[in-house]
Amino acid sequence: MPAFPALASPLLDVENISVFRGERLVLDGVGLRLDAGDALLLTGPNGAGKSTLLRVLAGLRKPEGGHVLWAGIDALSDRTAHAARIAYLGHQDALKPGLTLRENLFLAARAGGSDPDRAMAALDLSGLADLPARLLSAGQKRRAALARVVLAQAPLWLLDEPSLGLDSMAIGLLETLFQTHREAGGIVIATTHVPLPLPDAKTLILPGATEPALDFGMESGFNSHADHSHADHWA
Repeated sequence: MPAFPALASPLLDVENISVFRGERLVLDGVGLRLDAGDALLLTGPNGAGKSTLLRVLAGLRKPEGGHVLWAGIDALSDRTAHAARIAYLGHQDALKPGLTLRENLFLAARAGGSDPDRAMAALDLSGLADLPARLLSAGQKRRAALARVVLAQAPLWLLDEPSLGLDSMAIGLLETLFQTHREAGGIVIATTHVPLPLPDAKTLILPGATEPALDFGMESGFNSHADHSHADHWA
């Protein structure tokens, strides 16, 4: 994987993100700062806003308040340019069932100019290349979706429960992908309910809208605006 160009620090600066779902405040003043090579785990109960925050960072959901800055520039002011910076993995694996695995990944590779065969090899999928996607198991489909992430050649990976359906062998492959991406200067942000192979990752615990806002400054390296004027508020 080629190294990503060195840019300003922090590379990703998220300020005071607030999101409503109907009349319910899901995210309230969330902020984070990450540099090249960093990783962040988003944890918390169901409904706490983990997936919503990923969608905001991906430019798929407009927040009611706050800003997302990439190298000091408003990332959401130009959604097309921002889309080239991100590789987003949701709960759906986004495979066309009537196409083979190779054909699915070839479509994903055209945009990034990357090599689908190398991506399949990295996820131990080469032997399944000519199999229709509808015949893949859940774990194989998840690995195929992760291959799409690799093919994007994007510096910011936004992954919603990336280990879903993976066995221990595939988790080992995921660890290698994470390490390679971070060593190239990329950033990984992942939601999870289980441990992920991301050593030295920061952690953001979203407590959910029905619970009081908590200050995780001492444990995760982030603090609340209410206490420190230059720090981040986790809600």
